[in-house]
Amino acid sequence: MKWMAADVEMYQKAAEYVDTAVIPLMPVSFGDDMKQHATMAEFAGILTTQLEKQFRGRIFLMPGFVYFKGHEGSLEGLRNWENTLLDKQFKHVFYVTSDISWRQHEKGLGGSLLWLPSLSLDNLPDQQKVSLVDDQVKQLLSLFTEKWQEG
Repeated sequence: MKWMAADVEMYQKAAEYVDTAVIPLMPVSFGDDMKQHATMAEFAGILTTQLEKQFRGRIFLMPGFVYFKGHEGSLEGLRNWENTLLDKQFKHVFYVTSDISWRQHEKGLGGSLLWLPSLSLDNLPDQQKVSLVDDQVKQLLSLFTEKWQEG
């Protein structure tokens, strides 16, 4: 389920079965690394959309957590999201990112950080993008099921 009106309605009817929130982490910058960060955000968006399709009815794909690269307030803002989601019925929170700087904050988060290096998708047709990302999703399936089995 995604953060869309039709899916929210479906979620409200079946909330007890949806115990996992997925949050793509999307960096923004206007420096020399602007394109690199746009690539990271695009990859995280496509990857989480494909994850949502695989686990429809079990996960809720939240809107991307957009942050300006280098702003330390991002961690506090993300913790606020996490606390709100955990206060609701969500038992698991997954963060998906290609920004390696989140790895240093991983211990400060209660959820699971999934860091994957971004694939450059800018010159590929949409169908090929999805195919490449699907390969990544297949590798993540076991991580999700492992976390669900733990608790």
